[in-house]
Amino acid sequence: MNAYSIKPNVAIPGIPAWANSVLFDVDAKADDETTAAVEKLSQDARSTQTQGMLQSLLADRFKLRVHNETREGPVYDLVIAKDGFKLKEAPESERPGGYSWGNGMIQVRKGSIESLVFTLSDSLTDRPVIDKTGLTGNYDIDLHWMPDDQQGTPDAGPSLFTALQEQLGLKLVPAKGPIETFVVDHVERPSAN
Repeated sequence: MNAYSIKPNVAIPGIPAWANSVLFDVDAKADDETTAAVEKLSQDARSTQTQGMLQSLLADRFKLRVHNETREGPVYDLVIAKDGFKLKEAPESERPGGYSWGNGMIQVRKGSIESLVFTLSDSLTDRPVIDKTGLTGNYDIDLHWMPDDQQGTPDAGPSLFTALQEQLGLKLVPAKGPIETFVVDHVERPSAN
């Protein structure tokens, strides 16, 4: 998951059964020169470098070979709801403030609908979200809902699907669409040191 930015609980075609049940302890350490060079990088560049190092380790020790391919599968299309989009564009003078999400909330400051799509796809829905709204502006988005595991309590708020419609005027529609799929071509159990 860390080496290839794969979300938890995603089915990976080509992975053998033992890879889901056999655990390995892997101790790896970069040399001092590499460690010093990585520490000087920006956070994004450091993450990319670290992923590359993990990928090399997996290729070397587990003989892992992979590829990505686009497959047709279940997605959600994000569309404008019947009652219309409810947000106004953020003022030009407002500075972008990034986005955050978790535990029944998404906040975006002067961000595109793609920011919302990213957060929904990343961890909040069971399938990728594809923007079909046609909206191109930047918006301040404050979305609040009651997570599924808390639904049914006396003071339960709306579900994510209901909150999207009521608060933003957007709707998630189940559909079929292109999904980038991580595929394992080959992997072996590593030999002992």
